[in-house]
Amino acid sequence: MIMSLQRPYAAVACLLLYCLTGGLSIPDPRQREALIEQEASMQTGGQMVLTDAEKRLDAALFKMKQEEVMRADFPPAMHFFKARPLIRSSPIFGLLQKMPKGAALHVHDFAMGSLEWLVKNVTYQPHCYMCVTDGQSIRFIFSRRPKALPHCSDWTLLEDLRAKLVNATELDHSIMANLTIFTDQDPEVLYPSQNVIWDRFEQAFLAMWGLVTYAPVFREYYYRGLTEFYMDNVMYLELRALLPEIYELDGTTHDKPWALKTYQDVTRQFTAEHPDFFGARLIFTVHRGVNMSVMTEVVEEAMKLQRDFPDIMAGFDLVGREDSGRPLWYFRDALSLPVERGVMLPFFFHAGETDLEGTEVDQNLLDALLFNTSRIGHGFALVRHPVAKGLSRRKGVAVEVCPISNQVMKLVKDLRNHPAAALMSENHPLVISSDDPAMFGSSGLSYDFYEAFVGFGGIRSNLGSLKELAINSIRYSSLTLKQQEKALALWQRQWIRFVSENVDYLKYTLTQL
Repeated sequence: MIMSLQRPYAAVACLLLYCLTGGLSIPDPRQREALIEQEASMQTGGQMVLTDAEKRLDAALFKMKQEEVMRADFPPAMHFFKARPLIRSSPIFGLLQKMPKGAALHVHDFAMGSLEWLVKNVTYQPHCYMCVTDGQSIRFIFSRRPKALPHCSDWTLLEDLRAKLVNATELDHSIMANLTIFTDQDPEVLYPSQNVIWDRFEQAFLAMWGLVTYAPVFREYYYRGLTEFYMDNVMYLELRALLPEIYELDGTTHDKPWALKTYQDVTRQFTAEHPDFFGARLIFTVHRGVNMSVMTEVVEEAMKLQRDFPDIMAGFDLVGREDSGRPLWYFRDALSLPVERGVMLPFFFHAGETDLEGTEVDQNLLDALLFNTSRIGHGFALVRHPVAKGLSRRKGVAVEVCPISNQVMKLVKDLRNHPAAALMSENHPLVISSDDPAMFGSSGLSYDFYEAFVGFGGIRSNLGSLKELAINSIRYSSLTLKQQEKALALWQRQWIRFVSENVDYLKYTLTQL
């Protein structure tokens, strides 16, 4: 029954609605206020009880947000590439950078760290060769004698090339432009369609592949990525990882268990060096363009990796563009193998990263839930699927929302219109993440938190919203309940310190507005 809803003001609101529908009447301001409060209580963070210090910080934050939304150049309404400098100058963004954000649960391992660092450090290392492909992309390899390949027959040693240049800055900028989709040009003109942006996106990954799969760089890049998220006050990560073949200078290669063991070793090292960092786990992935035979082999391997590396391996997922890849249902026999064999292999499926309503791919959301996915990656299409939406709420399956990624990849233009705004208004299980921050000219998690807090939430979202989103990121992680309790205790200490240190700071900031 409606009256059994366990929410503040629910019974009052229902009574008011009954009165309102009983006949014509002049609206009562008290009824209006009760309905407004009822709706506010339903949003993400709406039932969060704030301390006195949090209330003071929230009041200051509200004043800042009022100033922000009145701007003519409102960042969430603009393409992120254009909005980035405006966001950086925002006092709200400055506060979000300091805020302990909990966990980032949807990040791809080879797009988590600075690409500028790759160019200025890794490409300056000895034995780094580059070539230009027929399609005018670039490839890299570390070798003493690189072999000619079909797409790369003319390798150039970067050390020799730079020695011939008076100033290598232009070369570095050119390399950087090939490794990212970020641009100073008009992104709407440069990337007029989803097909164009996805092609450029995939070429950028291919361009960096030979750099990050070189064994010494593989370790360094992962450590660098952990450092950048840690500096952005993220305490835990769950990374999608292809676990590719890793190579050495002499051409010898390492398999997936070696790569997973390396991730585990580097994570332990980083956590030991940073006691207030909780750790990281990997979600093993495969491209959704493979055939059934390959998928069967990969799921078999995933089950073995899960058994051998239970601490670092969180589960399994499919990656790549949904619209052009095979739907989950196509792989149902392979994805059913763990259940058939009584093996626990958690799924974390990308699903609903599409605006092609009614297609076979559009059914991935429902299929992901049928396969008992632990979370839904992106879930952009979820609001168009009431059954899937209801199932995800009842089963506590959180949506991993990646605001900047969805905008840059042309699913939504104005982030105020992102479907997650509706999900936040009703406190649907969700977390905020950054997907491929290095590719988008972003970093860490603060930019995406800004877009969600200011863009999705508008004036109504508050400090309680931010607090619940951070708590969600731990609550919906793959950590055990005991680990979650420990992580939440660590986060709570960081949160209390954050609140106490920033109340006075914000009072000063507001006097400058």
